[in-house]
Amino acid sequence: MGWENEQLHSLEERGRLLLSLQFLPPVINKDKDIDEGEVQHTGGLCVGVKRCAHLAAMDVNGFSDPYVKIYLKPDSQKKSKHKTAVMKKTLNPEFNEEFFYEISLAELVNKTLEVTVWDYDLGRSNDFIGGVCLSCHSQGDALRHWMDCLKNKGQRVERWHVLTNELPRTFSHN
Repeated sequence: MGWENEQLHSLEERGRLLLSLQFLPPVINKDKDIDEGEVQHTGGLCVGVKRCAHLAAMDVNGFSDPYVKIYLKPDSQKKSKHKTAVMKKTLNPEFNEEFFYEISLAELVNKTLEVTVWDYDLGRSNDFIGGVCLSCHSQGDALRHWMDCLKNKGQRVERWHVLTNELPRTFSHN
């Protein structure tokens, strides 16, 4: 069996990703001294891309130049796209970046958080390293993490996720 066929048949682990999720409920401020009337802060999802461990090496030097992309889907206009900085020559990058989506809990229930890790290549298309999707339709750790976030409003929930080389149909290559 050729290498390509083998890759198609096995779900390969491509490293791990530490992700933190926190749903911040809306805040209604009724203090008249601060402002006239009510000040409302819309709730939202805070996604923390902490770090990766044991990433697959994509470059000939035995390393990768990883960065992480996140989307909240469905998202026809690609407005939800966020990207971390690129970390050079490492398989264990520390990102520690946070991204915020202004969204209600009712809307969030129907969304999928798609997190993909890429190897940056100058002048060529970037290599896909691995990814994970979190939603009410996920399974295992991804589902547990998502539900913990939705149930424990205001609490930051951190969990390691296994990155696999399987690209769900919604994954985009750009």
